[in-house]
Amino acid sequence: MSKYLIIVESPTKARTLSSFLGKDYEVVSSKGHLVDLPSSKLAVDVGETFEPNYTTLKGKKKIISELKKKAANKEAIYLATDPDREGEAIGWHIKDKLNKKGKQFYRIIFHEITKDAIGEALANPGQLDSKKVNAQMARRVLDRVVGYRLSPLLWKKIVRGLSAGRVQSVALRFIVEREREIEKFIPEITYSLEASFCYKEAVFDAKLKKYHQKKGIFKNKQEADNCNQELKDNDFFISNILKKKSKRKPNPPHITSSLQREAFNKLRFSAQKTMVVAQQLYEGITLNGKNLGLITYMRTDSFAVSQKAKDSAAGFIETEFGKDYLSKKVYRRKKKKGAQLAHEAIRPTDLKIKPSKISEYLTRDQFRLYQLIWRRFTASFMSEAVFENRKIEIKANHALFTAEDRKLVFPGFLKVYPQNPESQLPEFSKGDKLKLKNLEVKKHSTKPPPRYNDASLIKILEEKGIGRPSTYAPTIFTLLRRNYVRREKSYLCPTDLGVKVNDFLLEHFKKIIDADFTADMEKKLDKVEEGQIIWSQILKDFYPDFQKQVEKISKNIIKEVVYSDKNCPRCGGRLVVKWSRKGKFLSCENFPSCRYAESITTGIKCPDCGKGEILQRKNRRGQTFYGCTNFPECRYTIRNLDQLKENSKESKEEDKSSDKQKAPRDEGRGTRDV
Repeated sequence: MSKYLIIVESPTKARTLSSFLGKDYEVVSSKGHLVDLPSSKLAVDVGETFEPNYTTLKGKKKIISELKKKAANKEAIYLATDPDREGEAIGWHIKDKLNKKGKQFYRIIFHEITKDAIGEALANPGQLDSKKVNAQMARRVLDRVVGYRLSPLLWKKIVRGLSAGRVQSVALRFIVEREREIEKFIPEITYSLEASFCYKEAVFDAKLKKYHQKKGIFKNKQEADNCNQELKDNDFFISNILKKKSKRKPNPPHITSSLQREAFNKLRFSAQKTMVVAQQLYEGITLNGKNLGLITYMRTDSFAVSQKAKDSAAGFIETEFGKDYLSKKVYRRKKKKGAQLAHEAIRPTDLKIKPSKISEYLTRDQFRLYQLIWRRFTASFMSEAVFENRKIEIKANHALFTAEDRKLVFPGFLKVYPQNPESQLPEFSKGDKLKLKNLEVKKHSTKPPPRYNDASLIKILEEKGIGRPSTYAPTIFTLLRRNYVRREKSYLCPTDLGVKVNDFLLEHFKKIIDADFTADMEKKLDKVEEGQIIWSQILKDFYPDFQKQVEKISKNIIKEVVYSDKNCPRCGGRLVVKWSRKGKFLSCENFPSCRYAESITTGIKCPDCGKGEILQRKNRRGQTFYGCTNFPECRYTIRNLDQLKENSKESKEEDKSSDKQKAPRDEGRGTRDV
């Protein structure tokens, strides 16, 4: 019989640990949290102490009973939950449920699931950190109080079932404000000249840099056309060749936010998907019949790397690529404020396990993410890449054209972290004559700021100090699930419902969804973990004024009634705009005696049948798409509303153009008729 019990969170993690340990250890899983705040009530003593009233989660009584049985005859119990605040809280609650007089509990922490790491953790056990538990409890209580006090106000104003969250509401505000920036944006039109030249058998492009000693950008097309005409018959020659060497150093190993951003940009993984796949790589993959954790813990904001991992990386790089590829200096990495330096960056547990060697054991998603992590970590200890940059200056009369290229002299870290090859210009000498192949005017229009996507939203949340590594993915997922935001291609667009919720919160609770206020709350939670302040003090400072504002708004809130210009086809009453969690719709003012309702369309005619209008719908998986109201006779659908609007706009412009051609006759007739 085993002497010791090790309790982890997930079954996969339990299986991986069991494969390393002998018969003295039994490893079991709690399958996550055992207790939490009940969803049916606030469950927080807001009167004075702010103590939470935790209850056993549904389905966890049986697990608690099994854990008690397994713990009964063990000499010691090791709590091996994840190495963060959430894991510390789970361990605390497990101990609370199993605690009996005389029982020995130890806390063991490891950042990778390997035999060496587990052995070291067992040899150096500690105790649960009550300060981390308090920090997690403070966050949970704060989020519960904000959510459960704001949500009923949204029910009164908009529709029952809506909810508001402390971090998600700030993220929603970013998305809505960006959408409004885009709507208000007025593009600026400019013109430039681009040339293509022939030199021997090569053809290359160059841009007009200066014209009559002024910048080669024109504010109207006529000026650009005049320049074009003047230059076409000129002789062109190489007036100067500028060369300069540059170096590029590798990026640091991944932390949670950078992994989520790069996985989105390169693999098109959502933040949620990235964390799910990373969790699989961390907890263990079966290789040749053995379970092994392939990466270190993936919820981290620290660039730190253990000395053992550094030494291992140096040895691997020298062996695989040679001494020239190993960095001879230690790269300085900017430390993030508030980063948990006890954590490590995300790295492979063993660099010798190359992605190519284990591809057959991994799913496609697992392989691609592991390769991303492996390459980034390996590259971070390699030497800089060296480039030769060339700038070619081409003269003709009063004009100066330039063309640039960059040649890789020494790959350094790019040996494992490849980039797209750059086009190369021919080899020139000063004074070489060129033949003009083509010269044309290019129109440029300034672009509005892009909508946020997973990567850019995570970046601004991180820069503003909002949320922590464990919160980025759930925040985006929650906004999508609540239909406050939808995906258009890879971008996050606010829905009408999201805009409505944001505007209400901004009008009445601007402080709550202020980025600085939310970031300051994160700092206070960090201070709780550091033992500098008592967790309940955060609530005592925040709650009184917040509750007064809630009570004030609650008394004065009125559910607005917006009438449409349509009448009910059943009873003749007016149709009013109403809201559901799926968005807005039209309903008869005589509800509930008349239950007629209809969806609000986009106002765009169906491009397929020409009869129906385009309507927003959702499929079984909750994804947004747009279809014809004439369904099922017309089965036209499209995923991207922006593209549909653009097509519709172009179609209208073509119609206007056609009308203009007929205008003289039509306008003349109209005048005579009048």
